[in-house]
Amino acid sequence: MTETTTKPRIMRRIAKTFIVSLGGGAAAIALAQSAPPEFNSATQLDLPSEFTIFGERDPNIRKPTVIVNGEIVTRTDVDQRLALMIAANEDAMISEDERQRLRMQVLRNLIDETLQIQEATANEIVVDPSEVQSTFQNVSSNFSSSPSEFAAFLRTVGSSERSIKRQIEGELAWNRLLRRYVNPRVEVSEAEVQAIIGALEASRGEAEYRVAEIYLSARPDNQAEVLANAHQIIAQLQQGGSFPAYARQYSESPTANVGGDLGWVRPEMLPAELAQAVTQIPVGSISNPIALPGGFSIIAIADQRRILVSDPRDAVLSLKQITVTFPAGTSREQAEPIVARLAEATQQSGGCGVADQVAAAVGGDVVQNDEVRLRDLPASLQEGMAGMQIGEATPPFGSLESGVRVLVLCGRDDPPSAAEPDAEVIETNIRNDRVNRQARRYLRDLRRDAVIEYR
Repeated sequence: MTETTTKPRIMRRIAKTFIVSLGGGAAAIALAQSAPPEFNSATQLDLPSEFTIFGERDPNIRKPTVIVNGEIVTRTDVDQRLALMIAANEDAMISEDERQRLRMQVLRNLIDETLQIQEATANEIVVDPSEVQSTFQNVSSNFSSSPSEFAAFLRTVGSSERSIKRQIEGELAWNRLLRRYVNPRVEVSEAEVQAIIGALEASRGEAEYRVAEIYLSARPDNQAEVLANAHQIIAQLQQGGSFPAYARQYSESPTANVGGDLGWVRPEMLPAELAQAVTQIPVGSISNPIALPGGFSIIAIADQRRILVSDPRDAVLSLKQITVTFPAGTSREQAEPIVARLAEATQQSGGCGVADQVAAAVGGDVVQNDEVRLRDLPASLQEGMAGMQIGEATPPFGSLESGVRVLVLCGRDDPPSAAEPDAEVIETNIRNDRVNRQARRYLRDLRRDAVIEYR
């Protein structure tokens, strides 16, 4: 495949990864279920049961500019950030209604971003432009692309280098502010860590699942509308949309800012409706909308394991990947002899020691990686590679468009026979969770005190 045909695909991977890296659910619902059945979060507003709305808001009126504490966010800012989000979901068909919903979410994100930068500046936290440029360069280099190539891609999709750098500045400023004022106030006691370790030991061998969630709240009067929206989101996800990106855009759960990730959970930790779904949905699948008190959830099962039980998929592999790419327009008949030679050469003895020679013979490239967890490989490869011996290779896989690959196993570090709780990891997880909660409260207070004008 030629460089001109592969670059746009690589750039979209950059865009998708960048968006996902930046971004109520089961926990909120579980808390709500412990409250009386008549609990309503709007009770404190003391709204009358009957009232008249004086005047109507015209949803067709688009206000392109918002002023946040005197700082302008323009329609161009919104359009450029929206363009990147759409580019990240290139395989999903985005309707005009969906585009407008995305636009509103982008606008909310830009308001939050502006508030975060303003608060950092007020506290004399300044992000040097060189730091922003360095991060921008890292995002590009992680995918073997230069900053100029990434910037060119952004222009082709209607975004800009300036828009991305503004997002980078917002993240760096906010994280630095949290490290100064929030992180030092978060404490985790040894007793808390030991209590979790004890609970893990008591649950040894039980199944747990890596779950992500999109939660949409609903009232009796808009339940049908919210359900229809949930089905639209599922359709977008099934067409290739990023679950973390959609969770950030639409989920009303506290986990929205981490892409809906609930982490590793046991079914009994979840509301009954979700617990049942978790045990029935295959790994890698997305649920239909699940009705819950107060709304609907869409859940995705990323992985499954047993608590404190060694999983062969935790083995760390040393691999050499041989990749053969084909020029645009290459037919299957033209490619098959090359693929056959690759298969024959890699299935013979020799292993990693001859991988470079094999690649040269078929016009391929070799990349080595010594830290690949078996569970992180595509599910279709895991089963076969679990039984491979050192020096053996997978059958060729891939496509004419993305290239045909073979993985050669150079080494394997198997996990210990029994896993033990890691107190340091547990403490870090507790601390991160508390920092995230404090950060959400901090941002909520900034929104509450902000002067925001739409024009």
